[in-house]
Amino acid sequence: MELDERKLKILNAIIHNYLQTGEPVGSRTISKESDLNLSSATIRNEMADLEEMGYIIQPHTSSGRIPTDAGYRLYVDNLMKSKAEELESRAQELNKKEKSLDEVKDYLAGKVEQVEELLQNTAKLLATNTNYATMVTTPVSRNNKKVKFIQLSLLEKDKLLCVIVVEGNVIKNRIVPIETEISSEALIKLNLLFNTTLNGLSVDEMNISIASYLTSQAPEYTELIRNIIDVIGLALADEEQLKIYTSGATNIFKYPELSASNTASEIINTFEEKKLLTNLLVDQNGDSENTGIQVYIGNETPVSSMKDCSVVTATYELEEGVTGTIGIIGPKRMDYEKVVEALKKVTDELDDKFKK
Repeated sequence: MELDERKLKILNAIIHNYLQTGEPVGSRTISKESDLNLSSATIRNEMADLEEMGYIIQPHTSSGRIPTDAGYRLYVDNLMKSKAEELESRAQELNKKEKSLDEVKDYLAGKVEQVEELLQNTAKLLATNTNYATMVTTPVSRNNKKVKFIQLSLLEKDKLLCVIVVEGNVIKNRIVPIETEISSEALIKLNLLFNTTLNGLSVDEMNISIASYLTSQAPEYTELIRNIIDVIGLALADEEQLKIYTSGATNIFKYPELSASNTASEIINTFEEKKLLTNLLVDQNGDSENTGIQVYIGNETPVSSMKDCSVVTATYELEEGVTGTIGIIGPKRMDYEKVVEALKKVTDELDDKFKK
């Protein structure tokens, strides 16, 4: 049985009505509120076909229908196939209609000194604007991290502080022990040597020949140079400490299908643990055409406690190869179009801000 245009319109009408009310939708509601110009009997026949195809179900005898996960998936896939130009156009229309989303650009354009503060505020802003729960990760590098800058400073008579700045402006501090005193002039020489030699290199590129060259330029500090190289290599190889900022978890209680005690407590616990959210947010490549956005519906979500939810994620880019993820969690009947537009707008603004 094929899903023809009429069945698709009826399915969309059921979903749109259910998104707004959270109540099963009957044939009379569709005939009154849609522009299909079909009788209730015809709509009932089409709904029976849609039920047989697995796109809607009748939760109780004599009640209306609600969408299944397959119905939501078809709806979302059709939404995500829209051209990028159409998405931008809808976003512009939304800006005119909804002042709250228009605040995103001004809000993100404000002077925020710390990236982490900006991301925390972004999570709060999205939770307020969408009435769903939100998550934002700090950016991580998808490639081998490369050195941008190294600063060696005398911390104590027998200790050097090695400050390593890597791609994404991530700063790592390490202590290097020294066995003999080192002069200020020698320290300047070592700083110049390390920065001119290691700038732009990844840990995989710091091979024996690089180490040999460094020691040949300052043979009197061979042991110290080797210790510094080891410290830099270990710092670059360290697992990045991914942070996840969340906001709006209590918005879950606004939706009856999620506010049941067991369901709500499981979702809240997931938000509090945060580590459980990692599978949901890390390495999402955004395969949906022209959007950079992923939509998980029900059992598609990799987090079992969110099987009754829908999750929409999008990536933002701090610089080439350094990305983070934003996620919005709500009921399966969430306003997907509004969420996609909000995420598209916020990620575009973050990309622009970080690349300035």
